[in-house]
Amino acid sequence: MQLRFDTEVEEFRAEFAAFLDEHLPDEATASRTRAHSSSDVPEWAREWQRLQFDHGWLLPGNPPEFGGRNATILQQYVHLEELSRRQIYHSFNPQGVGIVAASLLSFGTEEQKTKWARRILRAEITASLGMSEPGAGSDLAGLRTRAVRDGDEFVVDGQKVWTSGAHDADVLLTFVRTDPDAPKHKGISVLLIPTDTPGVTRRPFASATDPHDVDFNEVFFEGARVPAENLVGPLHGGWGVANGSLGHERTLLWMSYADRLGELVADFTPHTVLERDHYARLIMDSYALRLQGSAALARASRGEQDVAALSVLKVFGSEAVQSASSHALAAQGVDGLLHPARSARFNPLNLDAFSAGWFERYIRSFAGTIAGGTSEIQRNIIAERVLGLPRG
Repeated sequence: MQLRFDTEVEEFRAEFAAFLDEHLPDEATASRTRAHSSSDVPEWAREWQRLQFDHGWLLPGNPPEFGGRNATILQQYVHLEELSRRQIYHSFNPQGVGIVAASLLSFGTEEQKTKWARRILRAEITASLGMSEPGAGSDLAGLRTRAVRDGDEFVVDGQKVWTSGAHDADVLLTFVRTDPDAPKHKGISVLLIPTDTPGVTRRPFASATDPHDVDFNEVFFEGARVPAENLVGPLHGGWGVANGSLGHERTLLWMSYADRLGELVADFTPHTVLERDHYARLIMDSYALRLQGSAALARASRGEQDVAALSVLKVFGSEAVQSASSHALAAQGVDGLLHPARSARFNPLNLDAFSAGWFERYIRSFAGTIAGGTSEIQRNIIAERVLGLPRG
């Protein structure tokens, strides 16, 4: 395996690095605080995202008119590597930029791309993804939020939950059931629902790790009337849109797990024999994930579609982070409950705005095994597509 890139890719990296050296605002490397409404997003964050868009560095894989430069998958990879290496927070609306806008570019009409996707990418508006429901978290096909056609509108009733950033959002990419009599995978559609639509109520709630970190929301729809022109993709064809939406999220998702493992390697100093054993496992998992991810990246660069490989990386990466976080927290004892600035066993050289306490890291690791498709769902995909087992 050749673990290096050709001259063209490295020149692409160097060009992006030069752009960052010249234009990166100090706040982009220091701030991770979400705004509490779209109007409160700092102007510097909007200007920074817009600057990236205008120079083709927001999502390099996009065409220039949508904030990119038609970059190859390898060029997109080194772009993300540079963002990670410098710990750059490049958008206050990562779900809107990385999933919602990407889905509109894949499935939306030309009018939707101009009216919604371009404005999301240029930080003129923000967006959120309305998938999960109280009774349909990991099983999207079980959703019950309904949309009934009434002339030139859909009337929407139901509820979403765990809707990240909905309280910030100007529009929701919402998955609804439009044919209750069809098999559950067949009767789903997707609507763009502006959050100022009468009948739409957003209720943000705090996370378990930080009462001040308000990101999750429950969203209620009560007779909300949505223009039929806001239908994304074919009527009753929402399952295909859902797979595409999550595909945008999963393609290079393994990189974030590799980064977290790398941070744990840097921050955790083992003392006992048992701790050293867990530390060795952490290092091996970190290398293994990057090697497997690089192999998947090489296949993608050749145009090969390997959904099962992404599922393997998702399960391995998210569960490796969770296991390592658990062992690291246990090794700290009571000290692990402290903020990192007060922990005697936290490497102060790596303490910055992106650092989190051991307890917070462990709690947050559970999100990795849920978001983007739970480990259980990923194992079903692996069982069917890799092992050839019959559907359960």
